[in-house]
Order: sequence, then structure tokens, then C-alpha cells
Amino acid sequence: MSKTQQGFTLIELMIVVAIVGVLTAFALPAYQSYSIRAQIAEGLGMSGPLTTAVVAFHNDTGVFPLSNAEAALPPADGYAGRYVESISVNGATVSIQYGNNANALISGRDVLLTATKNDGSMSWTCATGGAISKSYLPRSCR
Repeated sequence: MSKTQQGFTLIELMIVVAIVGVLTAFALPAYQSYSIRAQIAEGLGMSGPLTTAVVAFHNDTGVFPLSNAEAALPPADGYAGRYVESISVNGATVSIQYGNNANALISGRDVLLTATKNDGSMSWTCATGGAISKSYLPRSCR
């Protein structure tokens, strides 16, 4: 009577470990990029009320507000989120500063939304001054 073998050989286990290693090498950078883009999206989403207030202030007075207080908004640190440290108004610019639990690649850096007057409307442009890699920004900010 012959005895049947059970289990995996060493070479089979090494092949599985190598495959898992290769998959991990591709998955981790992709996940990091995805999570940073989601963190930046939080700040852009939170800035909606501020951009609306800046436009309303400009429509009422003809000038841009110089601060959150002048635009009748809470202080900059009142707009803190999980990844956003503060959002402030300074003239035609809304500055979103990342911090708190944000990834180290964006923590302490800003995304700036700048208003531009058009004929009867206002448009917003997004910039970082190169502080945040363009690959992490939404298409509208690139």
C-alpha cells in the first residue's frame, strides 16, 4: 500500500508568496493615491459654503471679503474635518489647508480656490502652487 502525500511543497508555497508580493507592490501605491485624492475631495466639498458666501458678498458689495468674519462665516478653524485643518477666505481666494489625519504628502499644504469675475457670473480655479502633486488633484485642479 502506498501512502498519499498531503499538503503543498516548498516550491509551491514560495510561488504563492512571490505572487502575493508582486500584487502588493502594485496595490499599495494605487491605494495611497486613491486615499489622498479622497482626502483632497473632502476639503473641496467642505469649501462649498465658503465659495457661495464669497460670491454673495461680492454680489452685495462689489468687492471680495478680506476674511471669514467679513464674509459672515465662522473662523477658519471652524471648518475642520477629518483631513482638513482649516478653510479661510482672503479676498477672491479660499484656502483649504490639510492637516489633522491627512496623509503626510498633503499635510500642512494648501489647495487654493480663486474666484474670477466673468460677465454676470463667477468662476473658480483651483491651484496648489506645486505643493501637492497634480496626480492627487481632481481633473478640475490640474
